Amino acid sequence: MKVDIWSEVTCPWCGLGHHRLAWAVERFEHAGEVEVVHHSFPLSSSFPEGRMFSVREALLRRHGVGGGQAEASTRRIEALAAAESLSPYRVLDNQVGNTDLAHEFLAHASAQGKNREAWDAIFDTYFGRAQPVFSPDDLLALSDALGLDRERTRQALAQRRYREQVRDDAARAQRLGATGAPFIVVDGRYGVPGAQDSDTLLDLLRTAWNDTHPLAPVAGGDVPACGPDGCAVPAHG
Repeated sequence: MKVDIWSEVTCPWCGLGHHRLAWAVERFEHAGEVEVVHHSFPLSSSFPEGRMFSVREALLRRHGVGGGQAEASTRRIEALAAAESLSPYRVLDNQVGNTDLAHEFLAHASAQGKNREAWDAIFDTYFGRAQPVFSPDDLLALSDALGLDRERTRQALAQRRYREQVRDDAARAQRLGATGAPFIVVDGRYGVPGAQDSDTLLDLLRTAWNDTHPLAPVAGGDVPACGPDGCAVPAHG
């Protein structure tokens, strides 16, 4: 069974959704038969490349949210993360910027067989340590940590080799009904918007599994059973 999840690197609900999906899969009875694939859904392309802004400034500039409202909304997400053993999880006291290059790095890492590892690393770096993930140097440090070839990574980023792939990935999510991130599709049939709790995701995994794995009858000889007309005891000669 395949689970696709689209995320934005600096979206706090995406980092939380990433964690919740992993926890749901870990508890799923058929976890070994689930393939989780992470995809890009950039939401910060309007930020100028090469510049970073505080989360406080970005919330005020883009959404008109400031002061106590910004504090309350972001601290709530941090508290939810802490309650789910995802700590530290730094949201308000962080910086944001254009993530296009970060998504291209993730596409490059995925092409090298490091899809899950790269997304784990970038969320841990950004939310866990409040370190930037926007510049080539930031991303080359992640490349080293993942054991990727540094020169190949540098070339992929410099040439913007995965720019179109990232755009196509986001466009695919929109065709499937995504209007924001995170967005999850289970088995190509169930679309799930937002950071649903892990119990809801676990229930969905079970539903999708049961839909495609109906119980098969097992021959058991002459065994007593009940039918629509009542119960009968098998005759024995």
